[in-house]
Amino acid sequence: MEDPLGHHALTCKSGGDSIFRHNSLRDAFWESCKLACIAGQIEAGSGLDVEGSRTRPADILLPNWEFGKPAALDFTITSALNPSTLNEASVMAGSAASAAEVRKHVANDEKCSRLGWVCIPLSVETYGCWGEEAGRCLDRLATRIATRTGCPKSSAVSGLYGRLSIGLVRANARALLARSSSLS
Repeated sequence: MEDPLGHHALTCKSGGDSIFRHNSLRDAFWESCKLACIAGQIEAGSGLDVEGSRTRPADILLPNWEFGKPAALDFTITSALNPSTLNEASVMAGSAASAAEVRKHVANDEKCSRLGWVCIPLSVETYGCWGEEAGRCLDRLATRIATRTGCPKSSAVSGLYGRLSIGLVRANARALLARSSSLS
């Protein structure tokens, strides 16, 4: 498929690139949790069945995150260039990430509630704009990193976003190169 701007390469579900990108972000976040000495579990809830659904609501489950409740963090990468979000995204940055957060809540809130978990979607657009809920979660993690390591919070924020951004850009580059018809 001819894709001179790379949009298809960044959104195509075949070939494993979208899973690789998702797991790269999840793993970078998980390493940051370890830096802050936050215990948790990766890929939690996969064996649970709610009304015939085999969805897994937690890419990362943090047992004591918000008001003493466990938090199910669910990563999603979306594109602002998708037809369903393009009009709004052309006017407001982050609107595709916000729409993805809503979709994650619709898919996971009931299941998380039954398990006593708080659903926190961590949505990012393919070009790096994070959703509001993700921003709050990243800020909270940066605060914990700063407290644990003794570094300034601004350094923790910068380091956290830097790790995640580099992971996203590398995964995007991998997807683009995998679908490039001509390399020089």
